[in-house]
Amino acid sequence: MENQTIERTILSNLINNEEFARKVLPFIKADYFDVKEERIIFDEIQNFVDKYNKPSTHTALEIEVSNRKDLNEIEHKKIVDIIKTLKPESIDFDWLVDTTEKFCKDKAIYNAIVEGVGIIDGKSKDKSPDAIPEILTEALAVSFDNSVGHDYLEDSESRYNFYHHKEERIPFDLDFFNKITKGGLPPKTLNIALAGTGVGKSLFMCHMAANCLSQGKNVLYITLEMAEERIAERIDANMMNISIPDLHDLPKKMFNDKIQKLQKKAKGKLIIKEYPTASAHSGHFRGLLKELAIKKSFKPDIIFIDYLNICASSRFRAGSSMNSYTIVKSIAEELRGLAVESNVPIMSATQTTRSGFSNTDVGLEDTSESFGLPAIIGIDRSKMKLFDVELKAQDELVDHGQSEVPIADKGQGFGRGQGPNMSGRPDDVNPFSKTGQEESKEDKYDKFSKLKV
Repeated sequence: MENQTIERTILSNLINNEEFARKVLPFIKADYFDVKEERIIFDEIQNFVDKYNKPSTHTALEIEVSNRKDLNEIEHKKIVDIIKTLKPESIDFDWLVDTTEKFCKDKAIYNAIVEGVGIIDGKSKDKSPDAIPEILTEALAVSFDNSVGHDYLEDSESRYNFYHHKEERIPFDLDFFNKITKGGLPPKTLNIALAGTGVGKSLFMCHMAANCLSQGKNVLYITLEMAEERIAERIDANMMNISIPDLHDLPKKMFNDKIQKLQKKAKGKLIIKEYPTASAHSGHFRGLLKELAIKKSFKPDIIFIDYLNICASSRFRAGSSMNSYTIVKSIAEELRGLAVESNVPIMSATQTTRSGFSNTDVGLEDTSESFGLPAIIGIDRSKMKLFDVELKAQDELVDHGQSEVPIADKGQGFGRGQGPNMSGRPDDVNPFSKTGQEESKEDKYDKFSKLKV
């Protein structure tokens, strides 16, 4: 009697254990089975499930195998003998799933290495050695994804924890930005700086990149507008706290000393990658992330793309007759998808229209080229209104309670309130006042006392 193998155990439970079959069948591939007869049995099991949406039976398998035209008599007899050994058995379900997952991972990596060796030896006609990193990455990513959606009633506990979980954000070094963003940029978001030509969008992003590096974050800065050296120059001036003209006059010893101090101070890494204008899209950026992970073990915490409007779209060919609304909207969708896939915030910029350039109160209608861009990123209109008012008025900037048409009276701030608190509430409930922060736990939940369940 042959020793039981994991391959035979998997095949047996794919027939006799419907729960196991529905859980693992989407993740198993035929090439994970080294023995030809076992591979053929798996193909027939999978074809049966795809067609009838239920596990196959021993009899159905034997008939399907008999109908195949690619088997000789000896092979057919071996397969039928194997099918007869696939009997139900009592086995721990969790152990079986975990062992099957490990089997799939090991086989995926082994097959990827074998395929990579074949590519290097020139046995593959349609793949070059450049494809090897992607093949290995896909093999390493093999896993059983147990998530099939959020159950509203059964997952209420996890939902409550989500409501009260403090989301990890990358803070600004500008207090007003932290106030209106509730502490900084969250992951899986596309964030856009809207400003006119020459106002300082790239300067702002370089400043943010330098700040993130100072926080110990890994930063990837992708530029399609300026040269890598020009971006690094601006970040140098920011990190070293000297002007750009003085940077060019700095002696080499002093420059090296400052760099050494920065290396001790900044725990993160900054990678600057330059692409020709309008030649790179989200597919290139995704490939860059994989390459950095393999070659430098670098995973960014935040990505800057300078800037969105001069990226290419992976869905529309360059030079096509597509209008700017569709192209820019497509680029925004692809970058938003990249942010979600990479689990990082992406910061980019876009231009205002000619009328928006001279407008003191820039609105959504001043977005250049495509109104689809703000539709993709999502806009909180109450946070768009910024004014050149006195510093004491800016201190009253809060996260909510702002009016659609703010009042910009000098010295009084803006919003619905007439006094210093623009939300119209007394100062003792201002979330940014000292008394508001010291509010007791009982008072905090008073507003829920009349809530009916």
